[in-house]
Amino acid sequence: MPLDIVHSVCPHDCPSTCALEVEVLDARTIGRVRGAADNSYTAGVVCAKTARYAERVHHPERLSRPLQRTGAKGEGDWREISWDAALDSIADAFVKSAQKHGSESVWPYYYAGTMGLVQRDGINRLRHVMGYSEQYSTFCVTLSDAGWLAGTGAKMGSDAREMAESDLIVVWGGNPVHTQVNVMTHVSRARKERGAKLAVIDTYRTSTAEQADIFLCVNPGTDGALACAVMHVLFKEGFADREYLAKYTDAPAELEAHLATRTPEWASAICGVPVAEILAFARLYGATQRSYIRAGYGFSRSRNGAAQMHAVTCLPAITGAWKHRGGGALYGQGKIYHWNKTLIEGLDRIDPAIRSLDQSQIGRILTGDAAALRNGPPVTAMLIQSTNPATVAPESLLVNKGFRRDDLFVAVHEQFLTDTAKLADIVLPATTFLEHDDIYQASGHSFIQIGRKVIEPLGEAKENHWVVCELAKRLGAEHPGFGLSAWDMVDETLKASGWPDAQTIWAGRWHDAIPDFDSAHFVNGFGHPDGKFRFKPDWHQAGVDPSIMPVLPDHADIIDKPDAARPFRLVAAPSRSFLNTSFSETPGSKKREGRPTLRVHPEDLARLGLEDGQRVRLGNDRGSVVLHARSFPGLNAGTVICEGIWPNDAFEEGIGINALTSADPGYPKGGAVFHDTAVWLREA
Repeated sequence: MPLDIVHSVCPHDCPSTCALEVEVLDARTIGRVRGAADNSYTAGVVCAKTARYAERVHHPERLSRPLQRTGAKGEGDWREISWDAALDSIADAFVKSAQKHGSESVWPYYYAGTMGLVQRDGINRLRHVMGYSEQYSTFCVTLSDAGWLAGTGAKMGSDAREMAESDLIVVWGGNPVHTQVNVMTHVSRARKERGAKLAVIDTYRTSTAEQADIFLCVNPGTDGALACAVMHVLFKEGFADREYLAKYTDAPAELEAHLATRTPEWASAICGVPVAEILAFARLYGATQRSYIRAGYGFSRSRNGAAQMHAVTCLPAITGAWKHRGGGALYGQGKIYHWNKTLIEGLDRIDPAIRSLDQSQIGRILTGDAAALRNGPPVTAMLIQSTNPATVAPESLLVNKGFRRDDLFVAVHEQFLTDTAKLADIVLPATTFLEHDDIYQASGHSFIQIGRKVIEPLGEAKENHWVVCELAKRLGAEHPGFGLSAWDMVDETLKASGWPDAQTIWAGRWHDAIPDFDSAHFVNGFGHPDGKFRFKPDWHQAGVDPSIMPVLPDHADIIDKPDAARPFRLVAAPSRSFLNTSFSETPGSKKREGRPTLRVHPEDLARLGLEDGQRVRLGNDRGSVVLHARSFPGLNAGTVICEGIWPNDAFEEGIGINALTSADPGYPKGGAVFHDTAVWLREA
């Protein structure tokens, strides 16, 4: 009997949003998961995590019944309760919190455990209708968006599939072998069919760098200096496209004069890349018309991350690479979808007077920091969906302290008993993407896709949309979105946004939203009113002191610099087998990753009298953690790398790597600085 193969979409927080083919064994069981071979971006390839998805959806530790805490927070004492009792308890806590402290004391909290628009973002509809505190989402793209938009004016770029037509692909600040494997599919085509070169720029020799023709290893937070030195060479050695600069950019003469002192020697002293390597890369980039920069997120997660992203985006504007197929750059394609999310998010009910709380500062918020609370009332009730802040948020010692407050009520809607769920009062079982309907946009490509329910939910697991609508009934929240099914929400949102209806896209498997070449390559002008790429961004419009941001691209020296007390720079990088904290519970991922490990340059180990494999303590003024050292020559001395966001209990002392990262906002308008951390290192 032939297998039933159903098409679906990977919902996880990855730019690929892969088109999937799922083996359905029966009404409750899946088999293998493959990439859709006939999707021109996914091209039959998915990461090992998603290929093993049956491990996750059928995991014996998945939550299947609502739970109520019976002992102290974090002690693990629970009893099963009904859904009605659980939802009544949550609604009652929200009402009491609002009565005592005002509606802003309730803070719905979410992020990207699913990237589906209905299931992820519907929590905002409840927030807006009820006047609960807003969430300023800063974990991922706040800094990178600011940097990309500063130059281009629009979050879009060259079609990702054009990498196969490139002669030079530059992966800058990303590790697609770990985080976006489909990039490597198109890189491989270009190398095989065109003899293209792959250049990787990162803070350590990643799995992607291992496959590269050229690897430039930068010190964390110094990519802007490297980009400036490359631009210096482009101008000095005749690689600048003067005609393109005159037509499409705002201040080329000022930029060239500014860069006169940003020599490779100047940059090398800052970024750690040898002068000869800077020169060789700059000359190769300048001489290659079809040069494609795939800008990652990693190098933007720093206090100067927006300035760094802006500096890198200047390169194709100098050489005119945007003019060519296989040329230009891509960071994300958000602008091309032009969603109307009023129905999903209740955008017609936003009250601008309601405060917005920075999700990255949840530790400060829950421990009563007045500035983080925007001088408003305490947060005393929360619903958390699709994220695990007890592990993933910065300053996790503060986060965990805040969650243990006796006067804080927390409900967590989750698939597993995560570190956050373990600190909750009520835990609700959540569906996986295979057990509900939703719609997805991509960041790294251009397809709109719909995922329909493939199998029945496990036990009593419920979708995010249902939970939000049921709470709305109990709270008296009224909005048309609360009365629709997830499928109807998908259909109405598509039609309101000017796209084909849900059934049409579902029947066709996907809809390619890529604009024409001239639009994607800014041939018709960049996204600013004058159509010019801006070497001189209007940073002051973000509400920050303009003296903090460089007037022209530069090394913005506003990072957490190493000093005598904290001589190392830590990057908490993504691992191959985890996706944030998703997949950290599956046997295949845990076996591959082993244990929390710190990559340290052999010279640093020798200088400190430490050995490969030794237990070491890493810390700063926020806290410390114990890991095992790994001698690793593929980074610069003074840089240390910890891959993967491990559960807190994977560490000896029960707290993970984000105990060390700061919740200070990046410039110019916030954003998490996960890769901008000065630390000390010693024997454990």
